[in-house]
Amino acid sequence: MSQDAPRILVVEDEQPIRRFLSISLESQNFRVTEVTTAAKGLQNVLAEPPDAILLDLGLPDGDGLDLLRKIREWSRVPVIVLSARGHEADKVTALDAGADDYLTKPFGIGELTARIRVALRHAASHGSTEPAPVFQVGGLKIDLTRRQVLVDDAEVHLTPTEYRLLVVLSKNAGKVVTHRQLLKEVWGPDSVYEHQYLRVFVGQLRQKIEADPARPRYLKTETGVGYRLLDT
Repeated sequence: MSQDAPRILVVEDEQPIRRFLSISLESQNFRVTEVTTAAKGLQNVLAEPPDAILLDLGLPDGDGLDLLRKIREWSRVPVIVLSARGHEADKVTALDAGADDYLTKPFGIGELTARIRVALRHAASHGSTEPAPVFQVGGLKIDLTRRQVLVDDAEVHLTPTEYRLLVVLSKNAGKVVTHRQLLKEVWGPDSVYEHQYLRVFVGQLRQKIEADPARPRYLKTETGVGYRLLDT
């Protein structure tokens, strides 16, 4: 396998899951490093930063969230949490702690590899000196330089708040952005509990960018957690 292939660090203490991930990811042209504890995970990230991390939360030497918070003190490496904890509150906590995505066990390898590739693309775009001036998915186009939004080549007129909301989502395209993160970035830190604001403006935004707002193509709801703007 090429040494240029993305290296994925798997932090997981259950051997069958590690083996499944290694075989599956290597077949998709990823290099895989396996560790079984939070301490070894931290050592590995410090010694040889991976391109992305798959992180279990229930580790024998501590909670994976503690490892995630330590990593986020100095690194923006993509982290996808893989956990049996399926409650919405667990997902929100992990995403607010800095996870790029969250999959509940059991999961399909197709979905996992798709999430990994999204996280890698997002990391690559943030590594550039300037953000991409134009975001486009399907018929939706956001020109950040002109502050212009087009749907199927027709200009859509958004309010300033709707536009800020769409820009935040586009800069995190493919990722789940929690209610708290969106409220903080769009309305400010004093509004992080005003979820009704968000529901209203997401509804308004869908009316303007979606062909069928009841069955959105671009702006997806992650129930109880937040929203995701698709990037493919």
